[in-house]
Amino acid sequence: MNFDKWFYNQSKLVQVILLLIPFVGWIAELLIRLSVLLRDKSVINIVVFVVFVVVGWGWVLAVADLIYLLIKGHLFLA
Repeated sequence: MNFDKWFYNQSKLVQVILLLIPFVGWIAELLIRLSVLLRDKSVINIVVFVVFVVVGWGWVLAVADLIYLLIKGHLFLA
């Protein structure tokens, strides 16, 4: 699964729009984190994926990921 590579190849505007739409943003983050998890299989990615699935519906994580994306160019720990 290479959804993270596809997502990061999009322009910043498309990335921000995808993350701002409530349900679409959650699905995009879920797919990005899942594709990173399947590719790397590290403990930190497993923990981040589980935390995102359990708490990921909250706006706090979405806003933190959006700000981190704008600053660093990728999602937090993904």
